[in-house]
Amino acid sequence: MAPNARPTAAKRNREKALVERRQEKEARRRDAKERKETAGPRAPGEDPDLAGIKPGPQPLADWQIFEEAEEVEATES
Repeated sequence: MAPNARPTAAKRNREKALVERRQEKEARRRDAKERKETAGPRAPGEDPDLAGIKPGPQPLADWQIFEEAEEVEATES
């Protein structure tokens, strides 16, 4: 007699997680495809990573401004 004739709950959970991961992956792929289709055309020779960046010092990001304000407060105390 076989000790484990029926699938265990752990196997059902693994299978369910596998199906969910596949569905999430398919949704991400669909979203990426829609984003690419709706994105406007790029100018030839323009790097999208560098678009909008000007030479010279860049403005601080929000998280940098927040940390800088904390440092100033700490040095004033």
